[in-house]
Amino acid sequence: MQRRVTILDSTLRDGAQGEGISFSVEDKLGIVRALDELGVTYLEAGNPASNPKELEFFDRAAGLHLKNASLVAFGSTCRKDRSPGEDANCLALLQANTPVVSIFGKCWDLHVREILRTTPEENLRMVEETCRFFREHGKRVIFDAEHFFDGYQANPDFAMETLRAAARGGAQTLALCDTNGGCMPGDILTITTRVCAEFPRTEIGIHAHDDCGMAVANSVCAVQGGASHVQGTFLGFGERTGNANLSAVIPTLQLKCGLSCIPAKNMHALTATAMRIAEIANITLHKNMPFVGRSAFAHKAGMHADGVLKLERSFEHIDPVLVGNHRRFLMSEMTGKSAVLRRVQKIYPEITRDSPILTSIVDELKEKEHEGYQYEGADSSFELIIRKRIEGVEPFFDLISYKVLDELPYDNNHSATATIKIRVGGKVKIAASDGDGPVNALDKALREALAEFYPCLNEVRLVDYKVRVMEPKDATAARVRVLISSADGSDIWTTVGVSQDIIEASWIALVDSIEHKLCGQPSPQCSSTI
Repeated sequence: MQRRVTILDSTLRDGAQGEGISFSVEDKLGIVRALDELGVTYLEAGNPASNPKELEFFDRAAGLHLKNASLVAFGSTCRKDRSPGEDANCLALLQANTPVVSIFGKCWDLHVREILRTTPEENLRMVEETCRFFREHGKRVIFDAEHFFDGYQANPDFAMETLRAAARGGAQTLALCDTNGGCMPGDILTITTRVCAEFPRTEIGIHAHDDCGMAVANSVCAVQGGASHVQGTFLGFGERTGNANLSAVIPTLQLKCGLSCIPAKNMHALTATAMRIAEIANITLHKNMPFVGRSAFAHKAGMHADGVLKLERSFEHIDPVLVGNHRRFLMSEMTGKSAVLRRVQKIYPEITRDSPILTSIVDELKEKEHEGYQYEGADSSFELIIRKRIEGVEPFFDLISYKVLDELPYDNNHSATATIKIRVGGKVKIAASDGDGPVNALDKALREALAEFYPCLNEVRLVDYKVRVMEPKDATAARVRVLISSADGSDIWTTVGVSQDIIEASWIALVDSIEHKLCGQPSPQCSSTI
């Protein structure tokens, strides 16, 4: 049998402490559903004593029918000189009505003396009595041993005694926390091994922060040392530099180490889950993220691309399909004809290496790059070149004119206004919008004009915008390259535009972005027939 490792996702609690992250109750419920479908064991959903929004979440979450996950309420031990039964925090945890509670307590004598301002004996009482209180109320208890590794290195006897107090109180899981994120993998392995040896019948866990960039490595080392419970956030965001990235931890443990973290049949949903959570959190999924990023299986150098085409594992550590991702060949002047052919054959498998159309596509790629275009980060624009060359895809709309005005002073972050006039089929549409800058205004006006004809564009939002000046010596007359990334909740794509006029470059990229959506997801709602 595969060794089982339980996963506790803290996106809704620790992740919510990340800079720029703010979840509504609906957002939190959406993330719960996504992680439950993936098969995560525990979902740490927050501290019900912290604010009314948390209480509302727990009330509504009680009505969810989860298939795989158990909700976890999070809070601290009772306060000093107080019993759990008279502690408001402990009573709020009961009110959350979750089957599992996660209790954090101090394991570093420095914190006991300087932060809690109490004695070691009183701290041990707080830990033991709080764990016992929740066990007596029928809860599964996870004890988060806060600052455990720092505490162990400073005073190993006290840190271990804190774990013993939690175990005496009935905690079924002892999660060792690298709260400051400063421990090294070798230390994590050594200390976790000792803890597992002392508590052979208790589930030992790891909770790692990423302040040294070691959170995933530390989590894996803890498991190698005997831990069978891993905590983190699904995309790694959290307080300061974040937490262990579970979208990397889970496939590493399951695909590389042969352990069981989620149902094997769900592993292919890993990338889709990452995209779904990024969409809810209103962040862009970083392209370089292991396993689930767009660049995780992207090949640019001709030698690498040629190697993958001949033998996939020559330059890939796993098959991207295993995690629901896909292989990409970046189109650039470094790309060989074989890689371009592979890209073309994904859409038109009948095209061969000797086809004149392939030669014309390669020639256009080189010509466009001479003009300043780069397609290695703008796959969707290159795909449109292929479709237009082979199919002669007609535009989904024609631009008649647009006008963009910037103005100061401005109100409500609306510093620009755009008016646009387009033709779809035989119908002319005029729309106007204000926005936070000229490109935002133009984007909103274009979508408003097209919404009547292509309702599916309501799903699309612009998630990233980059400008690169290609010839700095020309100053304000320089040609610029604009990259726009768009998302619709299930896909992210990037398009490119080049011009000496930044608005025109942005327009080219915007049009490609919309045409990608309309070409890539044909449906009765997304049709060029009016």
